[in-house]
Amino acid sequence: MPSARRVRFLVMVGMAVIVTTLFFTSKFGSDESSAFQDFYGKTVNAMERKRGSGGAQIIMDGKGATAVSEAKDKDGDGSVGEDDVQQAKEMAERLRAAEQRAKDQANAKAPLKPDAPSEVVGVEAQPADGSDPASKVEATLNEMLKKSPVVVFSKSYCPYSKRAKGVLLEKYTIDPAPYIVELDEHPMGKELQAKLGEMTGRSTVPNIMVNGKSIGGSDEINELDARKTLIDKIKSMGNKRVSMKEKFAKNTPKGGDR
Repeated sequence: MPSARRVRFLVMVGMAVIVTTLFFTSKFGSDESSAFQDFYGKTVNAMERKRGSGGAQIIMDGKGATAVSEAKDKDGDGSVGEDDVQQAKEMAERLRAAEQRAKDQANAKAPLKPDAPSEVVGVEAQPADGSDPASKVEATLNEMLKKSPVVVFSKSYCPYSKRAKGVLLEKYTIDPAPYIVELDEHPMGKELQAKLGEMTGRSTVPNIMVNGKSIGGSDEINELDARKTLIDKIKSMGNKRVSMKEKFAKNTPKGGDR
């Protein structure tokens, strides 16, 4: 039988072995656990930073337009993949479609009004009184033709107009006196000249009218004057409403208009 001293020695050795084994076992497990926890923590932090940055994806649609959408981990697989990008694109398309439907409904309830005629280039605005511009031109022209049996439509700078007026007003005495319209000085001059062109077939000036009918321009007046038939022409067209004679004619017959 071993002695008490030997037994105590064996017990102490056994306890030392157990303590040593437990010590190294505990340290290894602690290190492994710490390493695993560190790896896991870094991975989670990296994923959170990626998510925190917004995860914005620029989606190119089929027409080349760009749409910015939030592509997040919507399927919960721990990463932003192609499925998340596709979902974000579909969401953006649905939003655009909804926005367009809202616009269409708003336009249907309150359709856009066309621009006022005064704001449209090339379209003449209607008068404030609602009258037709063409009718106003015609009415103005008719009023002018009533001023006198002989009406001369002229332009102040036109040499042909000056020559015709010189013959009619300086060489002859006409009663009632001819009514002179200087189209370049009239606010409706262009419109009146265009209307005269429609009425008489003469779109140039001068245009000499007798009782609403044209006898021509400068060439015609000078030709009739040269042939000594101008007085007869105007009197016949004036239908006895016009008295006309030459101012400085020699040997004027008694009782005559010349």
